[in-house]
Amino acid sequence: MPSTVTSEELHARIVGQNIPKRFLANLERNGDIEVLNWQTADGGWESLTLSQVADHTARLVAALKDLGVSPGDKVVMMMRNRQEFHALDLAVLFCGATPVSIYNSSAPDQIQYLVNDSGASVAILEDSGFLERFESVRDKIPTIQHIALIETNDETGDDIVRYSDMVAFEPADLAAEAETATLSDLATIIYTSGTTGPPKGVMLSHSNVVWTLESVGQSMRDQTDIDDFAGKSHLSYLPMAHVMERLLGHYYMLDFGTKVYCCPETSQMPAMLRESRPSLFIGVPRVWEKLYAGVNAALSADPDKERQFNEAVAAGSPIMAKMTRGEATDEEIATWNFLDGVGFKPVRELIGLDRVEIGISGAAPIPAEILDWFRTIGVPLSEGYGMSETVAVLSWSSAAKPGFVGQAATGVEITIADDGEVLARGGNIFEGYLGLPDKTAETIDEDGWLHTGDIGVLDDEGYLKIVDRKKELIITAGGKNISPANLEAALKMIPLIGQACAVGEQKPFVAALVVLDPDASAAWAAEHGLTGDAATMTEMAKNPDVIAEIEAGLADAMADFNNAESVKKVKVLGEEWLPDSELLTPTSKLKRRGILATFADEIEALYVR
Repeated sequence: MPSTVTSEELHARIVGQNIPKRFLANLERNGDIEVLNWQTADGGWESLTLSQVADHTARLVAALKDLGVSPGDKVVMMMRNRQEFHALDLAVLFCGATPVSIYNSSAPDQIQYLVNDSGASVAILEDSGFLERFESVRDKIPTIQHIALIETNDETGDDIVRYSDMVAFEPADLAAEAETATLSDLATIIYTSGTTGPPKGVMLSHSNVVWTLESVGQSMRDQTDIDDFAGKSHLSYLPMAHVMERLLGHYYMLDFGTKVYCCPETSQMPAMLRESRPSLFIGVPRVWEKLYAGVNAALSADPDKERQFNEAVAAGSPIMAKMTRGEATDEEIATWNFLDGVGFKPVRELIGLDRVEIGISGAAPIPAEILDWFRTIGVPLSEGYGMSETVAVLSWSSAAKPGFVGQAATGVEITIADDGEVLARGGNIFEGYLGLPDKTAETIDEDGWLHTGDIGVLDDEGYLKIVDRKKELIITAGGKNISPANLEAALKMIPLIGQACAVGEQKPFVAALVVLDPDASAAWAAEHGLTGDAATMTEMAKNPDVIAEIEAGLADAMADFNNAESVKKVKVLGEEWLPDSELLTPTSKLKRRGILATFADEIEALYVR
């Protein structure tokens, strides 16, 4: 059941607080907990306790104030997921200023835009590679007065502030400095990924963040067996410029004392997942899809084991559904426990998810079949829904319903407008878009309702289902409004397909571009004796047998859609679409305009009779 705690009650809990004060309260409770863990060059691990983070923070506050950072200033930060980020971000908040993270892949022109839009006075960068990009537009970012660098060497210029010097300052009095910021001050600015135009700066206040921490803490306590998050581990690998990672990988640590494993490269995530074995794990759908594809590709090497495992999943799925609802009999629970012991648990251990207590997919729809598969094998995966504009949270339920994104989070109100758009209200709703009052007024109406831009429905239990983005519905030549996201999720259940983009705007029927999955393709190639160039994804995308197998799977994938909605033809592509490109956002959302432009010829060919 949704929590009965209201938004007003959550506001009452946070009166007079801010993020620094919450951190100091956490410090009193959990100062000895190791909260930051990172891998060294030799493969070992180092860590910092919360007390050590506080010491670093106090020194960095003094250093930042020495650079002139004062209340209301903006400090841009460009670095991978590493331990220094956390104390730096917190130190900026203790100064009453606002930290702004920039995606690490940002090109010089993007850096120029974001720095000038935010008006940042200080930039803190990881290494010389990031510095080069800043220096290439240095004369075009006049507000920047100082640049600090974490990794320096003998060639680092005298005009660059060294991180090693910053942490050598005498520590500031954090208790005194915590009084600087107010709840209405900005805690961060999250820049949207710019799928439909220039990025907009989402202004999140201390009140937004602290209210959200109260809300998610209440939701987790109400819906799980977790009473205290202190020491619960989290693998931090999504960019800190993304609101979901900033919330779960940073603010949770500051407020709850969670244990963060810093993963600086997303390519290192699978290996670090197996090593860290976190209790909290979040991922965009593509992360879960790749884990799913990897397991199934490995199983395909032994057809007997594959068949036995799939039979176990088929038997375990309805039992897990009953267990989720508390309706399973003792006999059914015993059956699932047997299946777990002989099949499911070894798979969880293999991929590093055997200790997960809360698994969340967010940022885009995940195929319902994949969510059900993970839950069946004992990974408590659920789907959440939120936006940068809501501090990542609008709905979530541990008792997941595949295809739904949960019930309204504690203190959040959700309703559906007459045109089907999802509207939300609560203390997590952002302060507005930086410098864009007209865009803010378009998004938050006079009654405080946030217009999400998503089309959705609520069931009789209050579970929310997202149909699609309001602006991304495909309107065919026949005038039919079609949700591409639902079609794409279904297409990705064809074993060889890893990514998909439905097309058909003003066309006679819906078609799709589909991209081969690397793991599934490698397994298929091995099974069919393909070697050398013939086994590459590029060549496999042209292979008539591969195309025939995908086309054969199309009918099953489209079985739940009517004739006007279903995909009639596909174009198979062999080059995986990569995050933070002209095709995908940094969190692997489709950039539809970029895809339509890049593959215009391939799309047009789908409609040639």
